[in-house]
Amino acid sequence: MENLYIAPTPSSPEVDFKFDARTLSLRGESYPENAAAFYGDIIARLGEFLATLQESSVDVNVALAYFNSSSTKMLFNLIEALNNAAEAGNRVVLNWYHDEEDDTILDFGQELSEDFPAIEFVTHAVGAS
Repeated sequence: MENLYIAPTPSSPEVDFKFDARTLSLRGESYPENAAAFYGDIIARLGEFLATLQESSVDVNVALAYFNSSSTKMLFNLIEALNNAAEAGNRVVLNWYHDEEDDTILDFGQELSEDFPAIEFVTHAVGAS
């Protein structure tokens, strides 16, 4: 399956899904004008990839400094797909990066870890540079 890379813009994150290495990354900020349109193909491609896995391991890195409410719903859908893959016998490790002073993003990551218990969540506080 071909890898998926989308360069970041001021309002959308870098998407770097290295399917061949089983490493998926989202970095930057996410408040695209139409989050459903932006994430629709990403979630579809992720679903195709996850459907090919059998007892595999996937590493996911999410380092979003900011995301709006419509992006929140799309992130929820994306992580739900990962959780389904984990429930099907795959190991999914989600590294959730947040600014050490940003409780909102930390809290959302903790909510996700409670909502999707099949995923191994690891939170990483990132210090201000």
